[in-house]
Amino acid sequence: MPDMDQRTLTAIIKEQTDRALWEVKNVIDCVPDDLWDKKYCDMPCWKHIYHMLHSLDLWYINPRDRKFGEPSVHEKDLNNLDVVSAKKLSREEINDYFWDVKKKIQTYTAELTETELLEFPADCEYCRFTLILAQFRHLHSHMGMIIGFIIDDEGLWPRVLGLEMPFPDEGYSKYL
Repeated sequence: MPDMDQRTLTAIIKEQTDRALWEVKNVIDCVPDDLWDKKYCDMPCWKHIYHMLHSLDLWYINPRDRKFGEPSVHEKDLNNLDVVSAKKLSREEINDYFWDVKKKIQTYTAELTETELLEFPADCEYCRFTLILAQFRHLHSHMGMIIGFIIDDEGLWPRVLGLEMPFPDEGYSKYL
């Protein structure tokens, strides 16, 4: 029997979001320094990660939020995988952004109610449940690509949690 609360949709969303965010951080940590700037589809690996995080930051809660603040590292099209950027983000900048996004999303999921799931955020044409599911789809498409980059270049498979694996204790292997 799984040891997770499955009595409400919001509890399930919170649990699965926490698992997804753990996996995101693990995958970022699995990218070796020599792949950080390596180009995949004409974009460096770090930009694929930034695109994934930026989309999660913007779209998970409300992409039409007039108060949304871009991260301090952002510049026009830095999140766009169709535009080459002159700016380069360091691992530290990506990690700092990850922690900001994680905190924001976990605060949101902790306060989210069942009723709110089918409500539409201000100025948004999508209900909250649609936004969350769409971000899971988008997030894991990009996670799969980044994991593929690591597997192809390093021959190592980053650890994921799946539905049943417990969150690892400190000192765990980042790879399966």
